Amino acid sequence: MAKLLYERKWDKQRIIDLFSVIDWLMRLPTELEKRLMHEVYTLERKVTMPYVTSAERFGIEKGLLQGRQEGRQEGRQEGRQEGRQEGRQEGRQEGESALLQSQLARRFGTLPDAVRARLASATVEQLESWALKILEAKSLDEVFNHNHD
Repeated sequence: MAKLLYERKWDKQRIIDLFSVIDWLMRLPTELEKRLMHEVYTLERKVTMPYVTSAERFGIEKGLLQGRQEGRQEGRQEGRQEGRQEGRQEGRQEGESALLQSQLARRFGTLPDAVRARLASATVEQLESWALKILEAKSLDEVFNHNHD
């Protein structure tokens, strides 16, 4: 709609007034509102517009600053959540690996370096599978090679 209004040579104030009425009548979902504003700003850059008032410039700058701050805050929050999740996963893997290593050493004696390395690099699913096999295995080979794990 904004593009059509610009093409029909509406002046900037008339377009702003129309958008004010539309904003008053209905509120777009945040994501759509962001997309609309981006498209309007892009369109304004393409179309030669008359003087932008200092109040409009201030509003634009304030909006950009607020958007950057919100983006940074959301990014930090998402980063912390991802970090916690990765940390929990790594901690779980390390804990299960250490426990299985202790159980294997107790059952079969000193573990070869290759077995310790395999435990350290295993997924949680592999470790859980091997932990179940230790109950019936008669050798290290049966723990790791039985059923082709």
